[in-house]
Amino acid sequence: MADFEYDIIVVGAGHAGCEAASAAARLGSRTLLVTMDMNTIGQMSCNPAVGGIAKGQIVREIDALGGQMGIVTDHSAIQFRMLNKSKGPAMWSPRSQSDRKQFIRQWIDRLTTTDNLSIWQDEVVRLLIDNQADNATRPIVTGVETRLGVQFRARAVILTNGTFLSGLLHFGRTQIAGGRIAEKASVGLTEQLVSLGFAAHRMKTGTPARLDKRSIDFSAMQEQPGDVTEEKFSYLPSVRRELKQMSCYITYTNPETHEILRRGLPDSPLYNGQIQSIGPRYCPSIETKIITFADKDQHQLFLEPEGVDSGEYYVNGFSSSMPWQIQLEALHSVRGLEHCVMFRPGYAIEYDYFDPTQLHQTLETKLVRNLFFAGQINGTTGYEEAAGQGIVAGINAHQAIHGGKPLVLSRDESYIGVLIDDLTHKGVDEPYRMFTSRAEYRILLRQDNADERLTPLSYEVGLADSERYRLYQSKQEAKQRLTDHLQSTSCATPAYRALLEQQGYAASSAHGSLQEMLMRPNISLRDIIAVDSALQQIVASLPDRHDEIIDSVEIDTKYSGYIARERMAADKLHRLDAIRIPADFRYNELQSLSTEARQKLTALQPKTIGDASRIPGVSPNDISVLLVLMGR
Repeated sequence: MADFEYDIIVVGAGHAGCEAASAAARLGSRTLLVTMDMNTIGQMSCNPAVGGIAKGQIVREIDALGGQMGIVTDHSAIQFRMLNKSKGPAMWSPRSQSDRKQFIRQWIDRLTTTDNLSIWQDEVVRLLIDNQADNATRPIVTGVETRLGVQFRARAVILTNGTFLSGLLHFGRTQIAGGRIAEKASVGLTEQLVSLGFAAHRMKTGTPARLDKRSIDFSAMQEQPGDVTEEKFSYLPSVRRELKQMSCYITYTNPETHEILRRGLPDSPLYNGQIQSIGPRYCPSIETKIITFADKDQHQLFLEPEGVDSGEYYVNGFSSSMPWQIQLEALHSVRGLEHCVMFRPGYAIEYDYFDPTQLHQTLETKLVRNLFFAGQINGTTGYEEAAGQGIVAGINAHQAIHGGKPLVLSRDESYIGVLIDDLTHKGVDEPYRMFTSRAEYRILLRQDNADERLTPLSYEVGLADSERYRLYQSKQEAKQRLTDHLQSTSCATPAYRALLEQQGYAASSAHGSLQEMLMRPNISLRDIIAVDSALQQIVASLPDRHDEIIDSVEIDTKYSGYIARERMAADKLHRLDAIRIPADFRYNELQSLSTEARQKLTALQPKTIGDASRIPGVSPNDISVLLVLMGR
């Protein structure tokens, strides 16, 4: 290490830290990434998969912004599936199984070859704070100190500590301090941040056992192969899925399994009072399932491969913190796992997090200037949620120290925007996970159009490069050519009459444009292309992204009415966001506001009427009062 002065320091090399460090460095900030172990950079602490319902949309948004998660996932993918294809396109969500070792290797290779980025293996134990900065009204972070006693100076610091802050692992009644199995916890930062005024709390999550592939009877299980397509996460045509594709397998628990688990409940940390912190309600442990869903005779389990050359299998759906003996006995009662051998048991982990309402929407803390939080430190869970916060924190840390415009994504621009808006305005009462139901504008926030929503914004900031922007422009031009032809061409020809009859429509209904014809439920754009030579020539001249462009035009056409309706609702939200509230506004003096609204507004100090409207406990009547007082 030849230098101790940096623009930005990122603490932690999980999914948030990797994206934050990569973004900051590629924007031009001299960046240092501090990690406790360089061999676990980008570690998939739980299941070896990326994406899923709403999470897949976040990964595509990260890619559209110029991030790395989609690229890393595609290069390490061993199974790809597009979930919810039987539903509307707003619900389609990509998901990929990853080779765990390849995922780490891809991240290490990318970070160690990124200009402006250095890596230091050590533990950060203290932030360096200047209490006299900013006219003594708000301290400013100036660097970090490590366990080895090294002090690094920086103009901004991003904390992405994951589950390591005061981490405590639970294996039945056995407790071990750690951030992950066989990895030590981080101690000291929580205490310092609390002394600075931050509110800290505890959360819990868990993971299942890992099994030896050789001991599993896959013939007794249902095979689940991936999609046979070329689909992927990254919008870059040069990125391809290269690894051997592998199947997952499905099996089920049974009444015998549940009885074994019930016998172990007295030693379960979740039920004997050992764990008091809150855990993820939507992803319960197997012991919670048999209590909450006592009427169910079985629960589905997914056996997921850890990699092409790995002998490990992940038992998705069997997260547990029970004693290892109970876990193994219960697994032996499951069809196909009668003789399974355990590499390591499942466990629960408790860790510190900080109330995310203490953050601005840039993810800078309100209490300390140029200090940013991203990932599980904000009360979220999931690789994708962490990475989405990481790239936003990396961009905004760079913008803050170089005088640039902050990147604040709105709720109608991205799932990442929904995530950060929820965190900073509503806080969390359980580990936050993204669902499509959290977004009001799902038709606008599809996985297929993330590049259209976010690449121009990122290009303006400087993270999305000219090649990515050129690809975005070429896609828009190609879509416009197809759309223009559909709008200007009549469907009143024998070929289209025949197509309509084939799909159950009367031939006499062949009137209007091809675009109007495409709006019919049973007519696809590929059907129209098959009988239109002019369209075939246009498609032949398109960039090498035919399927992506055709699907995008079809979705925009068929759902145009819903898209327009959601856009009107989003525009109304933006009008409220444009009405700013004075920084010294005295809510407690307004008796016309409800008591809860006065308390919440005083505590959170929203910057705009739109921000205020999204705070739980602030009613539409309270917003009307504020609008009157703002002269609107």
